Amino acid sequence: MLESMASRGRILIVDDEANARAALSEILHDEGYQTETAADGFKALGKLEEFQPDVILTDVKMPGLDGIAFIDKARAAAPSAVFVVMTAFGTISSAVAAVKKGADNYLTKPLEYEALSAVVERAMEKARLLQETRQLRDRLRERNAFHHIVTDDPKMKEILALVAQVGAARASVLITGESGTGKELIAEAIHAASPRADKPLVRLNCAALAEGLLESELFGHERGAFTGAVARREGRFKQADGGTLFLDEAAEIPLGTQVKLLRALQEKSFERVGGNETLKVDVRIIAATNRDLGAAIKNGTFREDLFYRLNVVPIEIPPLRERRRDVPLLASFFLRRYADENGRAIDAISEEALDVFASYAWPGNVRELENAIERAVVLCDGPTIEKRHLPPSLAGDVPHAGAPPVPGTSIYDLERWAILKTLEACGGSTSKAAMILGISTRKVQYKLHEYSGGASEEPRKPDE
Repeated sequence: MLESMASRGRILIVDDEANARAALSEILHDEGYQTETAADGFKALGKLEEFQPDVILTDVKMPGLDGIAFIDKARAAAPSAVFVVMTAFGTISSAVAAVKKGADNYLTKPLEYEALSAVVERAMEKARLLQETRQLRDRLRERNAFHHIVTDDPKMKEILALVAQVGAARASVLITGESGTGKELIAEAIHAASPRADKPLVRLNCAALAEGLLESELFGHERGAFTGAVARREGRFKQADGGTLFLDEAAEIPLGTQVKLLRALQEKSFERVGGNETLKVDVRIIAATNRDLGAAIKNGTFREDLFYRLNVVPIEIPPLRERRRDVPLLASFFLRRYADENGRAIDAISEEALDVFASYAWPGNVRELENAIERAVVLCDGPTIEKRHLPPSLAGDVPHAGAPPVPGTSIYDLERWAILKTLEACGGSTSKAAMILGISTRKVQYKLHEYSGGASEEPRKPDE
């Protein structure tokens, strides 16, 4: 019975009044909690590691180390503990100060039983949620430490070794490679291997926003900074404080925003749009692009000084066509994932289908392979994925896309062939095809309208 009652949780009571400590301990013990007591903040600090409390009830006014200073020091030793402060009615301002320091709630003395019971129960529930979150984060960190990156390719193994090495550093990382190669996955692995892993990994696709909106997303804005700014908003830099900011499609950052980004990287400070307050942050930058930044520098669309700030540690991800050994491994990995997600009893890929995978060029890289497997799982009507379940484009049978281009083919036909072939590979998803091709979804949709005969202008024909 006692063991069952104690399972409600552990509470550390910190109070310099012996009678108050004893009374609280008895009440909470009768409620089913396991309790420990300490006469002051210093003694309580000594009991944190051994007792590992879920909830800490502490008086505010104590000799030596008072409650507020105790909370400040105890946070590091008991990060998942929930603090509740106790204070006399006339010193509620001290309780408010303690809440600002990290206490979850406060009780006024003399304590009322019903208030004590309710506050402790809520604090214990929050402590359990914090512990579950920490455990999930630890498991996710362990899984993301590279277990979810499937490879048997020597180049990729070298990259993973580099990721483990640079993870502990603060230096900026620039990840390059074709669309669909897994640049974001590598960014996640770097963050997971870093001391910042328990802090936020904040992502921003720089190609998805216009210049004014991108600046606001990066740095935040003040109320009234522009039409529609009805309240202050924190930007991604502030959200990522203490953690990592991943800038995807970094080549698409407009020149004006590049200047402000460079300053933020150099000085580790910035102002919100429309504001004068300078904000200091500790953020690690990981950038990614599928474009040649050297060429962008030459044509004046990317600043050379920003490039060197981002490119402290360069990582280039090879395309899937150069990682042939990874194709069957990745196919099996995605098969398990999507079979589980869809509740399908599919456990194999036929040799004929694997031969198709081995001979295909994979222009959409890992993303295209993943889409092909997901589609095959949905269409599969047995325990094995067959060639007939694969997208027609993989076997070279691309309805309506025409034959592969040959020398002398017009630019219009080249573009048409590329768009339609990629759409087939993506199962008809215009957004996925746009991502693979590096163009907007709107452009893909417009081109499909054009190819169906609905365009307002006739395509230009090659000169005769």
